[in-house]
Amino acid sequence: MQSHEQYWNQRFGKEGMIWGTEPSPTAYMAKDLFLSHGVRTVFVPGAGYGRNTKAFSQTFEVEGAELSEAAVKIAEKWDPDSRITCGSALDDPEQGECYDAVYCYDVLHLFLEPERLRLVAACLKQLRPGGLVYFTCFSDEDLSNGRGERLEPGTYRYKEGKFAHFFSEDDLKAHFSEMEILETGTLKEMFGGPSEGQHEYILRTIAARKKGSGGIAEEDPRDST
Repeated sequence: MQSHEQYWNQRFGKEGMIWGTEPSPTAYMAKDLFLSHGVRTVFVPGAGYGRNTKAFSQTFEVEGAELSEAAVKIAEKWDPDSRITCGSALDDPEQGECYDAVYCYDVLHLFLEPERLRLVAACLKQLRPGGLVYFTCFSDEDLSNGRGERLEPGTYRYKEGKFAHFFSEDDLKAHFSEMEILETGTLKEMFGGPSEGQHEYILRTIAARKKGSGGIAEEDPRDST
């Protein structure tokens, strides 16, 4: 069975900018939220080829992690203002609390529960006190929910080596129980690639704040000399 890294390297290497160049509408929703809270630095786990980071990089200092080396090479040309490096979104950060916000698009549903919680925890470790997260994921209202072999509650293997988790609102909130939840929502999005065509998906969104105070308002330590 292919690993996540092998699968995405193969797809990005073959199909390039799989989902086009236009950022998700949720990237602009997150951008507005971040601006209203004085955000200056944003981290994007699972940044892909920079489709969504480009919505942020003219306004914020943006860094990202992406498992696929092929996608990172595309991102270097498409969004040179963001700093996207090869790495897993599940890895524990080395630098500690240094970002004002995290934007994570359609990555959370790609894992089983232990890895989902690990992803959220890794993002939390990189946020300053008072920092924000904005996540998107598959909704349990999506028509694909329930198709295929059930691996755990809400998670189904829809083809060999590929599975997805479909979130109810309560389930999504539970993943961020250590944070102050600001808002949740649902929306429909059309996206797809050359190999799969265009499909409509129902997504859930959640915005939350890391508990604590003063983090975003403080001087960025990377500004000091």
